[in-house]
Amino acid sequence: MSEQDVIRQRLRVAGVVQGVGFRPTVYQLATSLDLSGFVGNDSAGVFIELEGEAAAIDEFVLRVQADPPPLAHIDSIDRTDIPATGDSEFVIVESQRHCAATTLVSPDLEVCDDCLAEMNDPADRRFRYPFINCTNCGPRFTITRETPYDRPLTTMASFVMCGPCQAEYDDPADRRFHAQPNACPDCGPRIWLEQGDVIPTHDAIADTRRRIGEGAIVAIKGIGGFHLACDARNADAVSALRERKHRTAKPFAVMAADLATTEQVADLDDAERVLLQSPQRPIVLVDETEASDLVDGIAPGNNRIGVMLPYTPLHHLLLEPGDVWVMTSANYASEPIVKGNTEAREKLLELADVLLLHDRGIHVHCDDSVLRIAAGAELPVRRSRGFAPFPVRLPVSVPPTLAVGGELKATFCLADGENAFMSQHIGDMENLETLDAFTAAVDHMTGLFRIEPERVVADLHPRYLSTRWAEDNFGDRVVHVQHHHAHIGSVMAENKHTGPVIGVSFDGTGYGIDETIWGGEILVGNLDGFFRAGHLGVAQLVGGDAAVKRPYRMALSHLHAARAEWDERLPAVARATAEERRIIRQQLETGLNSVETSSIGRLFDAVASLAGVRHEISYEGQAAIELEALGAGGTAGSPGGDGSYRFELVDRDEALVVDPSPVVRAVAADIVTGVPAAAVSRRFHQALADAVVASAQEMRRRYHIDTAALSGGVFQNVTLLEAAKRGLEESGFAVLTHRLVPPNDGGLALGQVALAGRR
Repeated sequence: MSEQDVIRQRLRVAGVVQGVGFRPTVYQLATSLDLSGFVGNDSAGVFIELEGEAAAIDEFVLRVQADPPPLAHIDSIDRTDIPATGDSEFVIVESQRHCAATTLVSPDLEVCDDCLAEMNDPADRRFRYPFINCTNCGPRFTITRETPYDRPLTTMASFVMCGPCQAEYDDPADRRFHAQPNACPDCGPRIWLEQGDVIPTHDAIADTRRRIGEGAIVAIKGIGGFHLACDARNADAVSALRERKHRTAKPFAVMAADLATTEQVADLDDAERVLLQSPQRPIVLVDETEASDLVDGIAPGNNRIGVMLPYTPLHHLLLEPGDVWVMTSANYASEPIVKGNTEAREKLLELADVLLLHDRGIHVHCDDSVLRIAAGAELPVRRSRGFAPFPVRLPVSVPPTLAVGGELKATFCLADGENAFMSQHIGDMENLETLDAFTAAVDHMTGLFRIEPERVVADLHPRYLSTRWAEDNFGDRVVHVQHHHAHIGSVMAENKHTGPVIGVSFDGTGYGIDETIWGGEILVGNLDGFFRAGHLGVAQLVGGDAAVKRPYRMALSHLHAARAEWDERLPAVARATAEERRIIRQQLETGLNSVETSSIGRLFDAVASLAGVRHEISYEGQAAIELEALGAGGTAGSPGGDGSYRFELVDRDEALVVDPSPVVRAVAADIVTGVPAAAVSRRFHQALADAVVASAQEMRRRYHIDTAALSGGVFQNVTLLEAAKRGLEESGFAVLTHRLVPPNDGGLALGQVALAGRR
């Protein structure tokens, strides 16, 4: 090769390229092509210099783009010509830090098959080691303090690699080459049991299995925090866990040892099987089989259970084929998941009989993600472990922005340019503990990505803790976005849609610009702004939160708004005492201690109570979830007559009002005449889907828009989502739905960024 044939180029690779085996791949590819130079990490991604024949460098770029490491995501490769230096070898150089640079950080990864094979091999030095990992698997986001992603900047910094581990780490041909959490039983983290004091045992894993088999509750430290675990077939253990957590009815997630075990308790379709086994290993909401032997207390009133497969080496060691354990977040109601050993000792011994601890630090907590399949595609319910902090790419470029979300299912979004970094699930912003966790997570991510927000976005609700936090900390940098506008902005952003839409935003509660409670909104606009073109007909929210927690009050309110009799044969009416009915009627007639609401969520509550399904709730959305479960399967028109309910569309005060009165009267009439509640549920769901389609058709006639966007927590309801989407598509609409972030308030911050970024 002559001197004139040799060139040198500097490459800048952006994307998820740290902690995923990218540098080893670069090293091996460069040396195979006889290229010299170097590769390294810095705070902006990966930097490479290549020297050799131009054709070889071109081949390098083509091959690294076509076949990157399985867990890498390359956004761009920028190339610059520089003078040749005469290098004779290719090396990996030390990482560099740049104060203003941003790099992407990998989510935590499931243990890979290669590591599992070693862990189960009695001849391997990592036999049954619960922290086995390699370049292709293991913890990432939750152990990273700062970038670039190197061991000294993670919670593995205190573990000094032994000679064999260091040799693996230094060997470019080894699977653990530059695997930052690399460790073994001689030099890495360890596990032990505690019950006030350390429990003497030669095998903490076997002892944990024995205790759970005997009905104990064990707090198990994982990747992103602690789980509370017990045998999902032991009614006494599950009942005790509910009593200790004060969680009377909200479903528990379970972990099944393997796919075959899952098939024993759940009816899975192909899409659900793929999702269960995906690298993110989420909790997947699936139908429970009739033959399931899980106790009824796993998911009371629900035909679906949340199942996940093991995703850490420790899980694979703990669960054996046939095992199904409850694996629920270790916390008290409304508090963040516990992540530290000291905190576990202080809080969890009141919930668990024993603690299974380890000494690898968790820098940030990260709950399990929850998804379900709708219309053949993924629908996130909670986006957290396995996904956070991987960014959503925006359809527009925004200045450095922090959006703080809402109150329930709180997440935040940190954005710069086209990258929107969605945080992990934080919890409900209702107490100081969650606020502290929120603050710590914001500090971590702003430092991790080196983004100092120039603009901060909050919900319009003046009493949301997230809004007050933003105003207290950022003052005049805060802009406000209306709740339902943000929902539609969220589904538009993830679908990279900037044009006009008919936005259908259905949820339980959102502060309206008229200072009433919205929740059944038909919006028209684009990312530059929306206007309220229609809404559900209003009813009175009597007593505020009391009506939210007691759906029978919403039933009485909707009956009153529909001018329907409070017939004592209706379960909702019978549930209220005569004196309570007198007081509620007076409030409805005078407006005392009540506010108008257009909430679809509250309409679901009303119908659930009218049908006798649920009169009081212990968790958000319980009545609606149980109403959907009751009506699962069958058709809207059977049994009991033709079964048609229909909302009335009327123009009122320059808006299209979707009047629920005819539906409320029809539901009441059906219940009084003995129509089964399951049939009422099916008819109600179909009527609401029909109302979505009819409203969109009217908006299209008025505004000549043929794209509909569906968002808000009510669209977690797959029965409604699938029926509405099908009806809209049959009517010629392009339909935007959620696939990357939840339709509930967990996706709200993305919409806040997208809308505020255009201002």
